[in-house]
Amino acid sequence: MDTEIKKYKIPFVPTDALYPSEDGKPMAASDRHRHQLYRTLDALEAHFSHDPSVYVSGDILMYYVQGVPNMSISPDVLVSFEIGMKARRTYLVWEEAKAPDFVMEFSSKNTWTKDLTDKKDIYASLNIQDYILYDAEGLYLPSQLMGFELVDGNYKEITPDADGGIHSSALNLDFHIREEELGIFDPETGEWVKTRAEEEAARADEEAAARREETTRAETAEARAETAEARAQQEANARQQAEAEIAQLREQLTRLQARSS
Repeated sequence: MDTEIKKYKIPFVPTDALYPSEDGKPMAASDRHRHQLYRTLDALEAHFSHDPSVYVSGDILMYYVQGVPNMSISPDVLVSFEIGMKARRTYLVWEEAKAPDFVMEFSSKNTWTKDLTDKKDIYASLNIQDYILYDAEGLYLPSQLMGFELVDGNYKEITPDADGGIHSSALNLDFHIREEELGIFDPETGEWVKTRAEEEAARADEEAAARREETTRAETAEARAETAEARAQQEANARQQAEAEIAQLREQLTRLQARSS
């Protein structure tokens, strides 16, 4: 029995124990950092919610070498196509049969150097197509918003557009600094990507506008009906008056004819 146990290099341990879902590190460095990170995740989840094959997550431990639990990394944001939007405790690259297509780091005082070096090398080695970095405080990165695209196995910095935006070809979305916050623009729809709360608010505004328009149409129709009714009454009164005047004239004519006979 002892011989049978010793031949295994890794003991029988539950997967969660081998690849824990937490590393004890804080998710965000400041309230501003956390707010924009949560908002970005929410916006991306809302944007891809119509496609159940797209997985959007953040601050999840990603293990990329099977059997080596210390080979892990935790992207602030990741998007992976064709693996399904199901709940996961960890992202095991060998089980998913692929690394994410897009990752993003919200750089801080304690992370920005690794974001530009170690993490960048790891993401490139995993063939992750796009890597975006954002400095919510605007204090640490060479540019507050930066992007890299994988070209022949190496990351090439993405040239910002005329407005300073960074295009992610993996997502077909543009990342911008907008009103001192991170905004995501969809070039296909020509609209800014909204969070779920913003989408609900927009729908509520549209419904309220539709109700106001319907009320206006009803009030206009009622006013037109009242105007038509008033006009019809005026015409009826005019006819009655004309008929009365004609009757009076006929009566006068009859009296004149009687006197002259």
